[in-house]
Amino acid sequence: MFSERTTKRENSMQKLMRAGRGRIALFAAIIALLLVSGGFTPNTEGDYFFKINKSIDIFGQVYKEIASNYVDEVDPEKFMRAGIDGMLGTLDPYTVFIAKEEGDEVELLTNGKYGGIGVTIGSREGAIQVVTVMDGYSAQRAGIIPGDKILEVDGVKVENKKPDEVRSLTRGEPGTEVRVLVEREGEKKPLMFVLIREEIQLKNVTYFELRDNNIAYIRLERFSRRAGDEVRQAIKEMKLKGEIKGVVLDLRGNPGGLLDAAVDVVSKFIPKGSVIVTTRGRRPETEKHYASVEEPLLPGAPLVVLVDRGSASASEIVAGSLQDLDRAIVVGTRSFGKGLVQTVQRLSYDAQIKITTARYYIPSGRSIQEIDYMHKDGNGVFATVPDSLKRAFKTKGGRTVYEYGGISPDSAVQAEETGPMIRELNRKSLFFKFANKYFSDHRNEPFAGVTPAILNQFKTYIEEQKFDYKEESEGKIKELHQIAERSHYSKEVLNDLDLLMSALEKEKDRGFERYKDHIERELNAEMMARVKGEAGRIAESLAGDKQLDVALQIVRSPAMYSKKMVGH
Repeated sequence: MFSERTTKRENSMQKLMRAGRGRIALFAAIIALLLVSGGFTPNTEGDYFFKINKSIDIFGQVYKEIASNYVDEVDPEKFMRAGIDGMLGTLDPYTVFIAKEEGDEVELLTNGKYGGIGVTIGSREGAIQVVTVMDGYSAQRAGIIPGDKILEVDGVKVENKKPDEVRSLTRGEPGTEVRVLVEREGEKKPLMFVLIREEIQLKNVTYFELRDNNIAYIRLERFSRRAGDEVRQAIKEMKLKGEIKGVVLDLRGNPGGLLDAAVDVVSKFIPKGSVIVTTRGRRPETEKHYASVEEPLLPGAPLVVLVDRGSASASEIVAGSLQDLDRAIVVGTRSFGKGLVQTVQRLSYDAQIKITTARYYIPSGRSIQEIDYMHKDGNGVFATVPDSLKRAFKTKGGRTVYEYGGISPDSAVQAEETGPMIRELNRKSLFFKFANKYFSDHRNEPFAGVTPAILNQFKTYIEEQKFDYKEESEGKIKELHQIAERSHYSKEVLNDLDLLMSALEKEKDRGFERYKDHIERELNAEMMARVKGEAGRIAESLAGDKQLDVALQIVRSPAMYSKKMVGH
């Protein structure tokens, strides 16, 4: 009996091994790629390569032994993927393996385009809903609107699927047909839409306008290949409306993208021939210098760049190089601190690897990388350089700037806190849901903005939804009450705490009035997104934007601008 079971298992594992050989070859290809492209520089090259060959041999033996002899059947592809992910997990989080089915994300990162229907989707209370509809594409032309719940894609039910899984169903080769079944507020039966996939080109510049005093505002949300061209086009269009006397470039929340795209954007504002960024890998010959190769579009116009903790990578190259060259004032909060460069290499079987190959240095010579991914402290946390050990560098005009830790703004301005009520309304998607209901109930009525009557309707709506939230003070008072009880405080003290809690609860009942301005702003942005698309949402969100207001003050005032440019 034992011999028979062993023979069956061996036959089964021989099949597994045939299926797994390709993955072993893939692993070997990855190692070979690292050898030829990573630029190893061992102290004794022969010893180093011996260690690599030895490690490959041991890894292969371990893989074979587990695949052949483990008590349960092992999926060879998943097992190999776990090995690859485990290796890469010891490096930085930006070095990743990309399987064939994930290749669309690389195309999206580099070229900002994909085959799809022109919607963004998200999960709302367990349902997949259309969040925004892009102008000019199949979904908009067919009549899909924000708030539509997706039930099926080409007959596949999407209930319990993740947004990424549903996106993969809607995306595909341009020109192909896809059927989407949706449930809509106010409609008794689901609606079927027959759509044609198109090449969707994501915008890098998602909004621009020439504001009062002829100040150009540009919102740049990503860095795919066309970022520089879109910035140029935005400036060109605004110039047709009048002379541009200053520019605010908004990079808040921009996670980055292509290094070349960042160089292209900076080139629109600095003198031709100026070095923008330098990259260095493990070998001296890998050092590359990137400089502007064109004349600037607005050489004399004051420039302010907005950043926050969501501004990373290519965003930091733009903000940092403009700061180092004394071409712009940076406003906002400290940026993310990613000073690493990735390149994408193709592997066998249409797989790819995105690998960190260099660090970048902005014109002053500083690196802004915050986290040292190769070292951890005693608690297993990645190391960072303390402020006391950060070296000082000088900008072109002599201002002091510091390495590591991202880009520190010349004018630090914290974003306005929205408060717990607004956060909870957003978390529960109540602005989004109310907009769905409102436009369903008022289909033939024009919308120009949130009125007091609409605000009252929203207040009634959230009351009907039994909306509740917790003020920060509630938790603090409860905690203090518990401490007082444990410490045997007098009844008088406990009564005073109860009275304070009662007073806070009354104040909480006034929450709608206290947060009225914020509620109106959030609701206006959501409602205008239904009327004017994403541009309408962004335009409304800028009302009362404290960081933008400071940026506009600086760019409008020559005295303030000059003072900031001289020193922090």
